[in-house]
Amino acid sequence: MPKITYIVPDGTRFEVDAENGSTVMENAIRNAVPGIEAECGGACACATCHVYVDAQWADTVGQPEAMEEDMLDFAYDVQPTSRLSCQIIVRDDFEGLVVRIPERQA
Repeated sequence: MPKITYIVPDGTRFEVDAENGSTVMENAIRNAVPGIEAECGGACACATCHVYVDAQWADTVGQPEAMEEDMLDFAYDVQPTSRLSCQIIVRDDFEGLVVRIPERQA
């Protein structure tokens, strides 16, 4: 189980053990990480699970696909490493992944 660190806007860090095959969003919800609303439940139909992937992890996590890019248009303060956490599937090589949660969700 890779360990993922979620950093909320006030700098508080939440380290969670994430199950392979689950999503970064699901692990945030299961571990009560604040700031991930996930209103659509992970269907890539909203932008309320928006995160910033730390730059050092951007290549490993990869780029959003077309549908996710469309939904990111609705996210708050989109940055080059913005992703919807419901679209990031946890893998072994995500050990140590760091994502930051924006001040608010769309």
